[in-house]
Amino acid sequence: MNAKPTSIDTSQPAEDGRKPRSDGEQSRERLLQAAMRLFAAQGFSKTSTREIAQAASANVAAISYYFGDKAGLYQACFSFMCQPEPEQIEMFAQPHFTLRQSLEGFYRHMLAPLIAGEDAQLLVRLFYREMLEPTGLWEQEINNNIKPEHMAMAQVLSRHLGLEQPNDDVHRLTYAIAGMAVQIMVGRDIITAITPHLLSTPEAIDSWAQHLVGYAEAMVLAEKSKLQRGKA
Repeated sequence: MNAKPTSIDTSQPAEDGRKPRSDGEQSRERLLQAAMRLFAAQGFSKTSTREIAQAASANVAAISYYFGDKAGLYQACFSFMCQPEPEQIEMFAQPHFTLRQSLEGFYRHMLAPLIAGEDAQLLVRLFYREMLEPTGLWEQEINNNIKPEHMAMAQVLSRHLGLEQPNDDVHRLTYAIAGMAVQIMVGRDIITAITPHLLSTPEAIDSWAQHLVGYAEAMVLAEKSKLQRGKA
């Protein structure tokens, strides 16, 4: 799930020659930004469309026009902040990749939301709210995005471990490798309070990703050694 930068200055023409966003596009984006902040802070049920419209300096009718209803706006918030899953899987599941290349691609996309700044916080909080007060989107996210990504990584690890298909140990290993990145995402406030420099710049985040690659390689090597001992 990669957050996309969403703060766009529409007051000046784009440097690449494209036309600035229309008033309608700007209104739609303001509604999305306001909805993401309020849904993340209060949850779906406690956030009203009137409150969202007021925060976005828009008319309540604009929500119906652009999104249909509050549920449609909620769905649009998740779609707006996440990349299509096939693009993410392609970053690490190429058959010709070495283990290191696969792990680098895997952590690159998992930690990419951190570079998006405030949007990353919103994304994490939105998913927290969805898990606490499910509307069905969390289950949809698991089935459509998280599960395919997990299975793709398990297949990558199986290939490097000399296995035809993932077994339970490979699935445990996959969860553990992903969990190192998830801990950084969900524990961002803790990290910022204790060692803020570790997340202060894109270069710091890239350095952390490279460390995770090394940790994950060691975990795969340990699993491979265990398999070899079992065959002896």
